Amino acid sequence: MKIGILQTGEAPDALRDLGDYPDLFVRLLQGHGFDFAIYPVLHGQFPASVHDCDGWLITGSRHGAYEDHPWIPPLEDFIRASYSAGVPMVGVCFGHQIIAQAMGGRVEKYAKGWSAGATTYDFGGESVKLNAWHQDQVVQKPDSATRIASNDFCENAALLYDDRMFTVQAHPEFDARFMEGLIEKRGKGLVPEAVLSAAAQRLAEPLDRGPMAARIADFFKSKARPKTAA
Repeated sequence: MKIGILQTGEAPDALRDLGDYPDLFVRLLQGHGFDFAIYPVLHGQFPASVHDCDGWLITGSRHGAYEDHPWIPPLEDFIRASYSAGVPMVGVCFGHQIIAQAMGGRVEKYAKGWSAGATTYDFGGESVKLNAWHQDQVVQKPDSATRIASNDFCENAALLYDDRMFTVQAHPEFDARFMEGLIEKRGKGLVPEAVLSAAAQRLAEPLDRGPMAARIADFFKSKARPKTAA
């Protein structure tokens, strides 16, 4: 099964030795039988058709979904086309937000600030811990989306759009080492010191990255449809 990674951001230069964002997802989903193709949509490089791959994954980004960038409107068009065609799509952080925006929801810079580090979410009674790194969030979900995870800070922490799109605000692709790098080399002057300090204290906490990778893989495999003509 071929998964197209729609790259909407780039890892900070100081962390590039740990991998760029697509590399992190390839590692996260290793062992699940996928092949990958990478499309740097932030540089205007889009697939020719939603049927070029069997599923799509939209990465995180330092950009806001509501910002004025030339690649955001065509990405929203691609999201809606993928949904209409029934090609499964997963969105993570910015990916979660841009899918919600494309489908009629609202994304904002959250008034209560940042979430960073190991964070626990309620997935329908199941406690799931993943690394978070965001200030923007989905403040109004689309009518077509069902909320499947939340916590006190982030109401719309994961959304499911029928059987076609699955999105999460947290970063299952971020391990403790990458999070430590963000705290030390990206966060200072951007994220409040108290938030960074609390995140640093939680670096050793176990994460549910493996189970979330399996959830994403199962979603792709169970929702994939035969290719049709574009």
